[in-house]
Amino acid sequence: MPSTTAIKVEHISKSYGSFRAVDDLTFEVYSGEIFAMLGPNGAGKSTTIRMILDILKPDTGTIEILGGRINDATKNRIGYLPEERGLYRSVPVADVMTYLGTLKGLSRVEARKRSLAYLERFDLAAYAKKKVSELSKGMQQKVQLAVTLLHDPDLIIIDEPFSGLDPVNTLLIEEVIKEFRAKGGAIVMSTHQMYQVEYLADRLVMINKGAQALYGRVGEVRARFALPAVIVEGEGDFASIPGVERIETEDGGHGMLLYLQKGVEPDHVLAQMAQRPDIALSRFQLAVPRLTDIFIEVVEQGRNGA
Repeated sequence: MPSTTAIKVEHISKSYGSFRAVDDLTFEVYSGEIFAMLGPNGAGKSTTIRMILDILKPDTGTIEILGGRINDATKNRIGYLPEERGLYRSVPVADVMTYLGTLKGLSRVEARKRSLAYLERFDLAAYAKKKVSELSKGMQQKVQLAVTLLHDPDLIIIDEPFSGLDPVNTLLIEEVIKEFRAKGGAIVMSTHQMYQVEYLADRLVMINKGAQALYGRVGEVRARFALPAVIVEGEGDFASIPGVERIETEDGGHGMLLYLQKGVEPDHVLAQMAQRPDIALSRFQLAVPRLTDIFIEVVEQGRNGA
């Protein structure tokens, strides 16, 4: 676990009139990790991000950013990719990138140099003199991410970073994000793409109705929702294994779902299979649900008041 805390949120709340948008929310984000912020529309994610960025003040609670309360110097160490693009559409791409870089403390010469380097990295060098409005949605997204990283921040907050990207450019942006993490940067990623969270994120917080619904390492959160079952592939009479209650075909997969009798541990079943010469096992894993399924379950429980 990284030792440096990039964001420390403690018991923050925010209300708009009688509507409580964020309700006693607490979590931490560490340097050198990708931290996913999840939740259904209207859950309080955007309000939380605005409070972290000091655009809004919490009604109660405290927020520390990069070791202290946020100030102008701290803001220059943060990069922010909003879901709604904030680029000047009638200005040439390299010019708008250079200007936004100077707003983060870079000299015009350095901002221009870095802008052109990022355009080269993102395969956009030929568009440097084109107006932003002439770029496709995916191209604009790459430019926006380049602006987010231009001033070499310590923390980036990226809202739906893969919006509008094709598979090739998605891989490119994933690579850039992982490089930022490897350098010790902290990444807060707000997204509805659960498979991206499973693949990229180290830890997560899920917000529902303004409050914390899930929090922790991605693998540990998924394990909490594990079924009393294992998934296997291979040859043999799996139904005859002691401790197996029933068998179903894996949903969308090539394996079988072996539901275990109450009190039977997966390791016990695996040991039984290893002793059986008539069973050839090519896959054995816990039946852990996808993050998408967990997301839906938690949201539904919230709607039903569970």
